[in-house]
Amino acid sequence: MHDAQIFDPRSTDCKSPYGAVPSGTAVTFTLRPDRSWGFSRVTMLARFESSENRTVERNLHWDGLDGRRDRYNCTLEVGDYVGLVWYSFCMESLDGRRADLGEYQLTVYDDSETVPGWFGEGVTYQIFPDRFRRRTVPSPQGMIGGRSVHTGWREEPAYRPDENGEIRNRDFFGGSLAGVREKLPYLRSLGVDTIYFCPIFEAPENHRYGTGDYEKIDPMLGDEKEFRAMCAEAHDLGMRIMLDGVFNHTGFVSRYFNGDGSYQTQVPGAAQSPDSPYRKWYNFIRWPDQYDSWWGIYSLPAVNESEPSYMDYIIKGENSIIRRWLRAGADGWRLDVADELPDAFVHALHQAVRETKPDAMVIGEVWEDGSSKIAYGVRRKHILGGHCDGLMNYPFRNAAISYLLGGDAKDFMEAMERLRANYPPFAYHSTMNALGTHDTPRILTLLGVGSPCAEQSRDWRASYRMDREQMARGIARLKLGTLILYTFPGSPTVYYGDEAGMEGFEDPFNRRTYPWGEENEALIAWYRMLGQFRHRFTALRRGEITYHTAKGRLLVFRRTFGEEQVVTAVNAGERERRVCLPWAARDLITGETFPRFANGECHVNMPPLTGRLLVPAEE
Repeated sequence: MHDAQIFDPRSTDCKSPYGAVPSGTAVTFTLRPDRSWGFSRVTMLARFESSENRTVERNLHWDGLDGRRDRYNCTLEVGDYVGLVWYSFCMESLDGRRADLGEYQLTVYDDSETVPGWFGEGVTYQIFPDRFRRRTVPSPQGMIGGRSVHTGWREEPAYRPDENGEIRNRDFFGGSLAGVREKLPYLRSLGVDTIYFCPIFEAPENHRYGTGDYEKIDPMLGDEKEFRAMCAEAHDLGMRIMLDGVFNHTGFVSRYFNGDGSYQTQVPGAAQSPDSPYRKWYNFIRWPDQYDSWWGIYSLPAVNESEPSYMDYIIKGENSIIRRWLRAGADGWRLDVADELPDAFVHALHQAVRETKPDAMVIGEVWEDGSSKIAYGVRRKHILGGHCDGLMNYPFRNAAISYLLGGDAKDFMEAMERLRANYPPFAYHSTMNALGTHDTPRILTLLGVGSPCAEQSRDWRASYRMDREQMARGIARLKLGTLILYTFPGSPTVYYGDEAGMEGFEDPFNRRTYPWGEENEALIAWYRMLGQFRHRFTALRRGEITYHTAKGRLLVFRRTFGEEQVVTAVNAGERERRVCLPWAARDLITGETFPRFANGECHVNMPPLTGRLLVPAEE
């Protein structure tokens, strides 16, 4: 007995409507057991998780035959419920035999708000600000954090522990907002629609994830005037700006905690005085030297996000951090470690974003399926409406890399189809899809070498550079991966320098400086071409997805919007394959055309490690 033959939760023949449903929907379920199995009674149990696991039982009614199969169906009204429904079926025969199917997930979301489509439709470019572009070598004098500045732009980032055994990330290269402004035309030429910045607020470390002052652009990057000018120029070029919101923790070196006294302010930090107005922001186990911190890292003291004064400062106040920087020119926020922010905090932030700039977006950092994520014992509401508009799509990255490195295309399809079924449409089409980020090894290295080489020493990984064969293999696989990336639902997101051929293993080797003047121009041309295709075809920005083939090393899917259709075909294997289509095809990448034969079929040859973007050709 094959469950999928009886009930497939991703088929509208078995469950209608497809996938996640808005609150208020009546969902119809149909089971088709083989008549010879003799099942005469079918029941459904539906558990409404967010309503204290309230369970509803439904009898499925016999509704005739489909060939040799009985057809049983029922309808489940979800009412005003929002959350996950877990449902299962029990089939029973007159002689007492029974068979169970499930549990299956049904996502019920709040659709009372229209989510802007610009993020998911556009191309995103992620910038690590210190390493993208500098105009001059800055002086660190007077800046917090005991910084040093590399005089040579192409020097290696510091990666060894200091004399105290710490890796402090205090070496800077001096990338700036002025440098980004200079390269805005370049980014637009790549087809970039959204620039996503890693943190830009004042902070002691080069990654700036331990915020020192949310009200101040880091002086090495520039100031608020420079930020406003950059946003205005980006907007004039048709691009938007997304900021990194790091609200789960601040810096040990910050005006709020002020653990080392670096901030000479009239208002004492939480570690300086128990009477500090910031004292309630932190959870001290023993004041002032024992406190909760992010993953136990002392330099990143965790905040109490539910503390009213903190919520007012970050979110609710008229001039809160969220509102202030949206008014200054930002168009959205990416929430760092969204799983560690309370749902109430994220909901309030979402409301403030919409009130301040109605078309602004909120994207959450989540590494798993965000529809069913449990964090700290709580099922999260990330994409049930009124929280995150979309999430970082690490499941896409994991599935794509596995496929490119030898996995079965079917596994990629299954992983992605699970997300499509579980995510509300607004969230599925607003995912931030990426092959690499500041938290992962450079994608070119990973695809060329084949692994992160974690078994090797850190010194080995620091000095490693791919040989010619590895580089060629990495580029070939990267082209296939980016073809999938740019033609998949959600925003294709490029980590700065991936388009230029940057290589490197984990942090900080994945955070080297952009190689201006030493770029791989052929690779840049490839990314530019994909960006043009993304802009040219509505189907690639908004279209639905169906899979033509997902077997072995061959992956073929179709995006359709109205009469427009575009087919992505990828052969990640070492032997030639063939794709059969019902219409004459033209490959947009090579210009080749493939006619239809007399039998009505078009045969498209797929050489090893080849990708094609196919559209109907005139006959």
